[in-house]
Amino acid sequence: MTWRTLIAAGLSVAFGTGATKAEDMFETFDTNPSARWTYFADTVMGGVSTGEATFEQDASGSFVRLAGEVSTDNNGGFIQVRRPLSERLPTDTQGVRLRVRGNGGAYFIHLRTKGTRLPWQYYQAEFTTSQEWTEVHLSFDAFKPSGRLLRKTPRADAVTSIGLVAFGRDHIAQVDVSEVAWY
Repeated sequence: MTWRTLIAAGLSVAFGTGATKAEDMFETFDTNPSARWTYFADTVMGGVSTGEATFEQDASGSFVRLAGEVSTDNNGGFIQVRRPLSERLPTDTQGVRLRVRGNGGAYFIHLRTKGTRLPWQYYQAEFTTSQEWTEVHLSFDAFKPSGRLLRKTPRADAVTSIGLVAFGRDHIAQVDVSEVAWY
């Protein structure tokens, strides 16, 4: 499969660096990230998932770690760390780039927009992790709406927040993110 095919499909995974156009770095988790990112779980709606978001540093640099036990009991099933956007994205923004590692599981990025007014509304794109740092590109076309009342794909200039989410199945979650950028 070529890079062009992967990008057209809305998802590309690469090792190292190498975005194809200029990027706008959004987060590197270096300076007081706990003031920008908020952790919450399905317990806000009666679920029983447990976890935490910690801001850590090792030889590779600074990162957020989302870890815990996701349980679908009692209609639950998520843990999340989310950051609001302070400014609108340019209309020509095509997606989000992440630098991630984890326990080999599948995780999600959730975008909220001006049109996602209800708590259960969002746009979701999935990515997988490995124990090594990996670069993930998620085009806006890769994001699926959580319901029929939303647009088919999110508009860049309507995005209001981004969330890192362990979601939808019973599992032990551990995912690290060291960079978030818009491309």
